[in-house]
Amino acid sequence: MEIVIRAAVLFLFLWVITRVVGRSTVGELSTFQLVLYIVMGDLVQQGVTQQDYSVTSAVLAVGVFALLTLALAWANARFPRVRGVTHGVPVIIVRDGVPDSDRLRSERMSLDDLMADARQKGIRRFDEIELAVLETNGRVSFFIRAGGPTEGAPEQPGIT
Repeated sequence: MEIVIRAAVLFLFLWVITRVVGRSTVGELSTFQLVLYIVMGDLVQQGVTQQDYSVTSAVLAVGVFALLTLALAWANARFPRVRGVTHGVPVIIVRDGVPDSDRLRSERMSLDDLMADARQKGIRRFDEIELAVLETNGRVSFFIRAGGPTEGAPEQPGIT
């Protein structure tokens, strides 16, 4: 029973850590972040099983993680309000060509990162963007102005 409690506590801890770290997909993790996650997995195993290398302990610990993952998925499907807590909510980071500096700072995203994402979508300047939304999976959705950039708009940083 102790392994079940340890697994549940560490599952919750890992969930909180991944929510605090921020929105980024596996492809966007730095080498250090990826190594850190792998090392965390090993440390969690040691904390859950207390060096008990039996098959029973391993099956029990993995089973608890799987059941808790299924429980979260069920709660997300059954109760839409839970989704905002477990997965987060999309946030607007650019509106009418103006980046929201406070929101970018709270999401730990730099203007350079935002512009790099925009360039990958063929966007050269912020004034071409009507709306940009940071999705819960860490990707940015861009909505472009229908008529292109406004006439006479001041030049903004982009590709140099």
